[in-house]
Amino acid sequence: MDGESEDLSKKAKEHSEKLSKLGLELSKIQFSYKVEHKPSKNYWQKRIKDFERYKKTGLEYYNQSYNLMSVISKNESELFLLRISKFHQLGSELIKIMKNIEENPSIMDSKDKHQSQWSKKIRKEITECSDKCLNHEKEMNFLFREFYEKQLKKILE
Repeated sequence: MDGESEDLSKKAKEHSEKLSKLGLELSKIQFSYKVEHKPSKNYWQKRIKDFERYKKTGLEYYNQSYNLMSVISKNESELFLLRISKFHQLGSELIKIMKNIEENPSIMDSKDKHQSQWSKKIRKEITECSDKCLNHEKEMNFLFREFYEKQLKKILE
């Protein structure tokens, strides 16, 4: 291995170790995008706090993924960076919706037959936004795994 390849391999391994630690931390948080129809203010306060923690760690994880990718391919890493920005945007949108629910948790009481159109709209929005977040993360993870298999695996071994 020449000096440039060794340097590339060393950088990739450093980023990979950091990514592994963040992945472990992220898995311990165990946030689920599944929407629970719970009309409790405490539930929504905790859910917002949990998601904010998950989002923060997720952004660190995906930024570290970007750093690892940028060692190998500037073009692919920049496309991944755009996806990180979209993850941040979707996460912020989800938090905003959850804060709406926190202010008026009865929105989530699906047994209430006299719900307003606004309440139904908010319930629909949180479900759609949660689904978008989940699917976006799945796509990001798929793209990173594909990049790893095609370009990083040989370097890290």
